[in-house]
Amino acid sequence: MKKLEIGIIGGAGYTAGELIRLLLNHSKTSINFIYSTSNAGNKISKVHQDLIGSTDLEFSNQINPEVDVLFLCLGHGNSKAFLENNSFSSKTKIIDLSNDFRLTKDAIFDGKTFVYGLPELNKEAIKKANYIANPGCFASAIQLALLPLAKAEVLQNDVHINAVTGATGAGTSLSATTHFTWRDNNFSHYKAFTHQHLGEINQSVKLLQSNFNFDINFMPNRGDFSRGIFATMYTKFKGSLEDAKALYSEFYKDAAFTVVSDDEIHLKQVVNTNKCILHLHKHEDKLLVTSIIDNLLKGASGQAVQNMNLMFGFDETEGLKLKATYF
Repeated sequence: MKKLEIGIIGGAGYTAGELIRLLLNHSKTSINFIYSTSNAGNKISKVHQDLIGSTDLEFSNQINPEVDVLFLCLGHGNSKAFLENNSFSSKTKIIDLSNDFRLTKDAIFDGKTFVYGLPELNKEAIKKANYIANPGCFASAIQLALLPLAKAEVLQNDVHINAVTGATGAGTSLSATTHFTWRDNNFSHYKAFTHQHLGEINQSVKLLQSNFNFDINFMPNRGDFSRGIFATMYTKFKGSLEDAKALYSEFYKDAAFTVVSDDEIHLKQVVNTNKCILHLHKHEDKLLVTSIIDNLLKGASGQAVQNMNLMFGFDETEGLKLKATYF
């Protein structure tokens, strides 16, 4: 079988680097071009130094409009602008890693309908899709923790979320809060109650539980580690812990990467994998759900490859059988 020809737009960032790594080791893909105007002519391994010895590819300022799959690894707001200025063939499937097309009101663009690419929610639609809006990292971890409850329509109170992300979640551009001297041995919150991922989280919850009319109170935090998301959330739950476990087991019975652990969980179990691991704990009338993912993989590039696999009828785990960086 001829390998899929892949194009990547915005090749210098963290998500692009992880995407390139995954696609180089995917049995059914061949990277046709990696577009970056600021790095054109430079070897990929000069920017993504973990890929030295893995590829001799160079960044390009040329685009091949006939590729089979186009991944957009651009900053939020830039994917739409790029597609307005560049055309691709009707056979080219597009997977966008920004937030430009995630909300229903933004999903139709230039005659293209973007399907929200959370496989545990939209697997059948993803299989038929030509255009995918890849979910956000916090949004992935939080939705996977809440959707079984929404499906059972038992979210009948406010939800309270505290989640911590690693420094790679801020991207490669330097800012006051990404310098080592600020981040090291430090901890802070940001965008309290207003984080942009709340839109897609609420959208998915209401898709499964139309009568959900409560607050999702989200406190995002910056951690002093490189990658991963550790999210805890709680809400009132009338059933027993066993009832909750049954809901989650049923919801994720066919999920390739989302699992529920009986034991308490920690970030090292998921870093460098496409897994989401969940843990449930009942305290009096409250259900606590802990969710962990790698923000660059299940929260971005790994999930994008998972979506590509579904779109082309490949094994969902192709190229994603990764071992956690546990020690």
